[in-house]
Amino acid sequence: MKKPHSAALKILKETLSFQTSKRSLAVCAACISLGLGLSAYANAYHRDNSTPQTSDQTQMNTKPTLATLTNFQENASYMFSSGLPDASHLSLLKEKGVTHVVDLIPGDRTSEILTTSELGLDYFNVPVDWEGPTLANFLNYAAFMQSVNENEDKVLTHCKLNWRGAAFTYLYRINVLGENELTAQKDLMAIWHPNPTWYAFMSEVITHYNQVNGKQVAMSFEAAAPENH
Repeated sequence: MKKPHSAALKILKETLSFQTSKRSLAVCAACISLGLGLSAYANAYHRDNSTPQTSDQTQMNTKPTLATLTNFQENASYMFSSGLPDASHLSLLKEKGVTHVVDLIPGDRTSEILTTSELGLDYFNVPVDWEGPTLANFLNYAAFMQSVNENEDKVLTHCKLNWRGAAFTYLYRINVLGENELTAQKDLMAIWHPNPTWYAFMSEVITHYNQVNGKQVAMSFEAAAPENH
């Protein structure tokens, strides 16, 4: 027969062992909980600190460039042409050395006048009716272009899509600057093929300058076929 105190001692040991196990489990649970908490904190910290970088990267990717300016061309060392520029485009062009802006769009041009004034750019408007361009329009344009110092200044000629602009810069290059027609024609055709209305206008301008300069400049292409409506 076992002694009473031996049995009691055994029960005490088992109780202590059970309590120790419970404490161990509690410690493990606490460690796991702490680990999960630290992991969540680390993830939150990473997200908070990575957000500004993502924002900065987005801003860098959306920074305006001249690649977003419709039909932008460099026609000569001091001549550029394009579709309608916004304020960011004009600012970039100023950085590129542009000092003068020739706007061929008719109508209320108050917004562009204010923008160019704020940027310190010289603004000149030649309102060209799309359905009826005239010799007087071009002579007005040519007079302004000839007042520019091509060694110091740079000029942007623009309209909405650079169709007017491409025609005017083409005509100026072959009639005033004396450039090879085929060279200038490549830039023109890269933008558009003049329709019968504009072809007739361009022929009138060339005829005028041929008479003044005693030359025989001619276009190396025919008018585009009229559209059927």
